[in-house]
This record gives sequence, structure tokens and C-alpha cells, in this order.
Amino acid sequence: MGDPDVERIQEMPQFLIEVPHSEETLACARVVQVFLSKGSHFLTQADWGCMDGIHSAWMIVEAASKEEARLVVPPPFRSQAKIVGLNKFTLEQIEAVIGQHKP
Repeated sequence: MGDPDVERIQEMPQFLIEVPHSEETLACARVVQVFLSKGSHFLTQADWGCMDGIHSAWMIVEAASKEEARLVVPPPFRSQAKIVGLNKFTLEQIEAVIGQHKP
């Protein structure tokens, strides 16, 4: 086994979940109600764009896969949910990419 101080800790992948919904006032309110009443931490902590005219909820979740992240979304909304895997870059990584494309 390697030195635990040297070994890289594997982080759980993170996913951005976007759940669009109807802009109609009552339909919008019902979607929010479903999210808040389910009791899931992810759902109750969702961010909403409705008050700014963008009728979507957003959440960042940790999950093993996109499929697992989709399971956070209540079943009636899963098919329209967009799941995006998130990553971070280091300056070194980006400089290496740019370096490969210099003339």
C-alpha cells in the first residue's frame, strides 16, 4: 500500500441536474410542491429560476453515475431532466491542452 498522504482521494462524481417545467402558474406551483413535499434533501434544497422567468429547478448532487443522479428526480420529471457531469480543471491541465494546439 502507498502512503495515505500521497494517495489521491477519489471524490464522488458531481452532476448538475436541471428540471424544466411549465411556466403556467398553477402547474409551476405544483412542481415546486412535489419537490418540497418529497422530503429529500436534494429536492428541498433545489434552486429555482421561476421568479426570473426561467421555469427550471437546479441541483448539484454527488452520485456514482448519471443514471443514479437521475433517480434523485421525482419519477414524473425524470424524462425531461438534463444531467450534466461536472468537473474542475487545473491551470496546468488547460496549459497542456493549449500547448498541444500552438502553431
